[in-house]
Amino acid sequence: MAEKETRNERVYAGIRAEILTGLRKPGEPLRTAELCKTFECSVGVARESLLRLAERDLVEERPMQGFRVVSLSTADLDDLTEARLEIETLALRYSVRQGDAAWEARLVGAHHLLSVTPRQEEGGAQPYSAAWGKAHGAFHTALIDGCRNRHLLAVALRLRDKGELYRRWSVAAPQPGRDVPAEHRGLLDAVLARDADLAAARLTAHLEATHQVLARGL
Repeated sequence: MAEKETRNERVYAGIRAEILTGLRKPGEPLRTAELCKTFECSVGVARESLLRLAERDLVEERPMQGFRVVSLSTADLDDLTEARLEIETLALRYSVRQGDAAWEARLVGAHHLLSVTPRQEEGGAQPYSAAWGKAHGAFHTALIDGCRNRHLLAVALRLRDKGELYRRWSVAAPQPGRDVPAEHRGLLDAVLARDADLAAARLTAHLEATHQVLARGL
């Protein structure tokens, strides 16, 4: 049983990574036969992974057409940001109030990794490197990982995944005067000070500023 769960998790994580890193484009069909060959798995395992990804809003299933990477739109981005402003800030408040010392240590470590990871690869055409994108996602996940309400946390993490997909496919759009590292540091400081109101306000400002950049760049 453990071996089966490990195999299923490997395939799920592999497809998810291909979507979030841009190897699979929005709207691109996800054919089970090709996935079975790529990940050396059965049709059942591939389909189970696709259904899990559909639950996380990274994949959509269309009648008679099968699975495909979810499509992106400005209207969906607006709805996504609105949901994140409500749910992610609530999860952050819970995290600030409930997180223990081990959570604080994970958060500090995630912020350090983000701060030392180059945002862009030398000569790269993308607005940020894959390593920075991974570190950025890990930091924002760590912010809310102190939340003990597993249902709330699961919804918040699902929305974060969708946000990362928009970040990957949005053309870089400059925002004069914005200091993203300072925003991240401000979030960390507010959380470590256990100031839930300040942390939520700073996360709100951060998400709203990011939404402006992504909406212009779609």
